[in-house]
Amino acid sequence: MLSEAGAWAVVPAAGSSTRMGGLGSKCLLPLLGRPVAGWSLSALQACSGVSSVVLVVPPGEEGLYRSQVVEPCGFSKVRAVVAGAGTRQGSVARGLEAIPDAEGLVVVHDGARPLATAGLVSRVLEAARSHGAAAAAVPLSDTVKRADPGGRVLETLDRSGLFQVQTPQAFLLPLLREAHRRAAEAGLEATDDCALVEAAGADVVLVPGRPENLKVTTPEDLEAAAALLRSRPGAGGPAGPGFGPFGHRVGLGYDVHPLVPGRPLRLGGEEVPHDLGLMGHSDGDVLCHAICDALLGAAALGDIGGHFPASDPAWEGVAGCELLERVRALLAGAGFAPLQVDAVVVAESPYLKPYLARMRSRLAGCLGLSPGQVSVKATTSEGLGPLGEGKGICAWAVAVVGPLPGPGERGVGA
Repeated sequence: MLSEAGAWAVVPAAGSSTRMGGLGSKCLLPLLGRPVAGWSLSALQACSGVSSVVLVVPPGEEGLYRSQVVEPCGFSKVRAVVAGAGTRQGSVARGLEAIPDAEGLVVVHDGARPLATAGLVSRVLEAARSHGAAAAAVPLSDTVKRADPGGRVLETLDRSGLFQVQTPQAFLLPLLREAHRRAAEAGLEATDDCALVEAAGADVVLVPGRPENLKVTTPEDLEAAAALLRSRPGAGGPAGPGFGPFGHRVGLGYDVHPLVPGRPLRLGGEEVPHDLGLMGHSDGDVLCHAICDALLGAAALGDIGGHFPASDPAWEGVAGCELLERVRALLAGAGFAPLQVDAVVVAESPYLKPYLARMRSRLAGCLGLSPGQVSVKATTSEGLGPLGEGKGICAWAVAVVGPLPGPGERGVGA
């Protein structure tokens, strides 16, 4: 009979986050007041069947994860934070190496799956205790087709008996170690640990998972995760000091750039005819940048320079509207959504009034708002100072954000 002692857990969080569109490590992105990985770890912390956790992170970021995830959230079960490898499989193997026990159970749970529950972890562990290996899974509900590289359908598959496998996945510790050893010797790479155990000749049983137990891979996933977490009973929305009576918060933004020859002039995502353009590492769109700072400030998420530094070549020439969309995703991860924007552009020339309506429409689309929730005005400096001399353009913005609507709720701009 297998011992009832608590299981170890390995949490791989060392992925490259390439599909997050430059927002940074997805496991560190804010999600309703804590990093994504913090929610994943919370399910293990709350599960009585788990006694110890190994967190596997990008090499060189061990201290960062301790200071931003483990310590602030009080995850007392985290015994080690270790550097991962170039693949998920390699990272899990390094997590296994950090476990001192020779026997017992181990559960592997992705750091980017923030919606798992302690109950789901317990059920998977119990199934592994009885069968040796188990994984959470949900049956496929959509029609599944197989196609050639050109996209031509070759056949429609029978989806009965097909499942989408999630984590947590749990195993007898010696079984998973042996499966990883054999895979390394054979040069086998798999997308999950169950596949390695299957290749080693062992059986895996499936435990009913949760359809909402999504893996955060894209900015849209982050927004969905925040909405799903808010929909849980008793979860509520963002709360705490600084919120108005309806959960609204206000931020102020400002940006200024000099005008130079040889660059297009872009404001609010629109190209404005002019013989000069705004100098900057990005496209110099001061209006979009000011709104970005206002939104980030309202959510207390820092500033545009911290998220998209001029020292990073990834942001060279990036459009202001693209930055707005990325900021919107950051807000969603923190549980907020834009509600209203009011901005003013200060420019001696060109005359901007003919372009303001298009700017409002473009900005509203980036922010998921209606044009009636976005105000853009233009004025001059009456000839005073460098702006009045036509040497540059600046913009000021005020933004209001509120709790992200949960599933089934209709947002202001929906």
